[in-house]
Amino acid sequence: MDDFYFRTLTQLLEKRLMTRNMHILVVCGGRSDHDALHKAGFKHVTISNLDVRMRGDEFAPFAWIFQDAEDLKYSDGTFDFCIVHNGLHHCYSPHRALLEIYRVARKGILVFEPRDTFLVRLGVKLNFGQEYEVAAVAGNALKFGGVRNCSIPNYVYRWSEREIEKTIRSFTPIGRPRFHYFYALRVPTERLSAMKNRVVAHIIRILLPLIRVFTHLFPKQCNCFAFAIEKLDVTGDLHPWLALVDGQPTICKDWVQKQYGEFK
Repeated sequence: MDDFYFRTLTQLLEKRLMTRNMHILVVCGGRSDHDALHKAGFKHVTISNLDVRMRGDEFAPFAWIFQDAEDLKYSDGTFDFCIVHNGLHHCYSPHRALLEIYRVARKGILVFEPRDTFLVRLGVKLNFGQEYEVAAVAGNALKFGGVRNCSIPNYVYRWSEREIEKTIRSFTPIGRPRFHYFYALRVPTERLSAMKNRVVAHIIRILLPLIRVFTHLFPKQCNCFAFAIEKLDVTGDLHPWLALVDGQPTICKDWVQKQYGEFK
């Protein structure tokens, strides 16, 4: 997934949706964020999380700050871009955290999360995938790694493109942001090795080459994806039923009249 992280950053740089001089806020951050952003050449990065074990210098040369992704203590548009890498599903409300990073970003956001697909749901039923992320807590001495980085395993909230777009459009009824999607297949090999049902594990191993081919042909069936949301200047991309009056968006009476006739 680190490779997917770096490749996605590279694509956004090539598309000029991001630049290396942007001021970046990472929420629910960790070492993978540091490594990918440092390798990609970003200079102004603040990594935040709820880890009480941090001293503050773990991510040098990047800064670190204690921040709650669901209640960021920043004004609107404080950062150019906000990033979260597999962290939203560790929140009590993934939607709230998504809207918080969208709020404090001026140019856009980049999110990596599990994707909700038929294959993933089947994997969960076969005990290959996790409904609750117990493994993350097990890997943190049973003290951290769960919901809001506590010892209680979090529910693995998986997203779809439609759900993302509905959430953002509800939050921003004025402008029309652009959505960019990237897909990757992540095979949890450690989970596969730990499965007690060795028959099912063996069958999955046999099917893996077919699964890779299938997800290559149908990328939306991948279990992981990234989405970048590009925030556009609302003054240049208003909905047709809106107009600018004294620099502020308001309902366009002429448009409404043409569509609905006379109104009181």
